[in-house]
Amino acid sequence: MAKVPVQFTLNGAEKAEFIDSGTTLLNALRDKIGDTSPKGGCHQGTCGACSVIIDGELRLSCLTLAETCNGAAITTTSGLSEGGVLHPLQRAFLDAFATQCGFCTPGMIMAAKVLLDHTPSPSREDVVEALSGNICRCTGYEPIIQAVLTAARSNSQHAA
Repeated sequence: MAKVPVQFTLNGAEKAEFIDSGTTLLNALRDKIGDTSPKGGCHQGTCGACSVIIDGELRLSCLTLAETCNGAAITTTSGLSEGGVLHPLQRAFLDAFATQCGFCTPGMIMAAKVLLDHTPSPSREDVVEALSGNICRCTGYEPIIQAVLTAARSNSQHAA
């Protein structure tokens, strides 16, 4: 299989790799770069566990070819904390017990981050809609929804 060069910014750091043509971003991130925060759940684009942010938009890394990300800015949950301090969404998930097995958590947090980036004070319905592409088999969703709403309130209080 032909190798193709790929260059992008991952969580603020420049990355350059040669990958097999047709490699998904999920596999490139996990296997070549070592960022295991996006999870491979269904590998078909239905569970959301592999969600990442590419140039400000939520994308499923299991369906995105890595070679289409040349020049892109990619964010995973690994890039959200700064200096060992959790991002407000990560803190809210922890405080609200919104993680159980934790497998869906990276995708949920990335979907919530895109929502809050675009809609800083979302309604409950906005949160439900934003998370609708993510499957959780443990929590029943309510702690996750509450964590996102708590993070939104926390962010608005810090901005005031």
